[in-house]
Amino acid sequence: MRYMVVIEEGPTSFGAYVPDLPGCIAVGETSEEALQLIQEAIEFHIEGLKEEGQCIPMPHSSSSFVEVHA
Repeated sequence: MRYMVVIEEGPTSFGAYVPDLPGCIAVGETSEEALQLIQEAIEFHIEGLKEEGQCIPMPHSSSSFVEVHA
């Protein structure tokens, strides 16, 4: 499966989350580290859902950019 990941830059770190997997988050010092850590978090999250007998949410989020003129 392929999940959309959102990476946000904060004052001292980068945060990552998966809209289709509520509660699945990661934080890294760089965007690359955050991306690596969120991949591990996704795998761990899905493994936990399976162990609990819960359904695995299918990826359905998407993203787009909108250009605005200020």
